[in-house]
Amino acid sequence: MSYAIIGFGKIGQALARAFARNGMEVSVATTRDPESFAADAAAIGPTILPKTLAEAVKADTVFLAVRFDAHRDVAKALPSWDGKTVVDAMNLFPVPEELGGLPSSAVVAKAFTGAKLVKGFNHLLAATLAADPGVEGGHRVVFLSSDDEDATAPVAALARQLGFAPVSLGKLNEGGALVHARGGAWGPLIFQDLFRKEP
Repeated sequence: MSYAIIGFGKIGQALARAFARNGMEVSVATTRDPESFAADAAAIGPTILPKTLAEAVKADTVFLAVRFDAHRDVAKALPSWDGKTVVDAMNLFPVPEELGGLPSSAVVAKAFTGAKLVKGFNHLLAATLAADPGVEGGHRVVFLSSDDEDATAPVAALARQLGFAPVSLGKLNEGGALVHARGGAWGPLIFQDLFRKEP
């Protein structure tokens, strides 16, 4: 299984740190030449591989960590996304009226033709996402939601590999609405991030 992160701002770099902490390879890309962010990637760790966008989207699982209005440009990097999983780690706030009440991930899913889309890793602040998820005797939660029943399990397995506690919320417009902004309000679970097992 191969992984890529598209976008190398605060969230993209935080995700890269999670991979690096676990010695896992991940490609990172932006619309810029990879040489322009190679030093930042190297500072995170040797398993963080700067690539062009065209190279990075060849990965099996692609994390979106770009501005919402840039996701369509990423989608155009491939004529078809069949067989790939796209993890939407973006947040859109406030939500513009032109989405017609749809969760932002439902709009993203339409752009990535053929992909299995999972909403996840979006509710943690970048500094929290970058830090070791094992904390206070528990693990940071990663909420996941998808309209594709087969898509969530492999992303949950990856989250566990990265040290997080994945929680499936079901479909995007059902449980997934709990981590989507609606209008001018954040989803009610957006700032909940710690899971601790009771003894």
